[in-house]
Amino acid sequence: HVQLVESGGGLVQAGDSLRLSCAASGLTFRSYGMGWFRQAPGKERESVAAISFPSGSTTYYADSVKGRFTISRDNAKNTVFLQMNSLKPEDTAVYYCAADYRITPTEVFGRRSHDYWGQGTQVTVSS
Repeated sequence: HVQLVESGGGLVQAGDSLRLSCAASGLTFRSYGMGWFRQAPGKERESVAAISFPSGSTTYYADSVKGRFTISRDNAKNTVFLQMNSLKPEDTAVYYCAADYRITPTEVFGRRSHDYWGQGTQVTVSS
């Protein structure tokens, strides 16, 4: 039984930082490309960042978060992270992580459906 469990969301002010975590279980984590996605109320889901398997040597970011967000992975902990700095009100959304078996970060980023999804964590940035 595969599970992806996000955590670390919350209410912060513009300019603050948050670190999201996504803990995976029930899969061979190092064999999966991982990604972070977000969806704000009334908007379509947006790809945020993706990272390669197994080592995470390659990453890919949306232009809107490039230079502010960093995706990383710790295979020993079966966890992918999203460090979010200089947060803006437009970053407010539910953030989801997803896992895709043995595909590149670009492919993870561009997919509309994924092998596995988490339940999401709310990030709210006040101005």
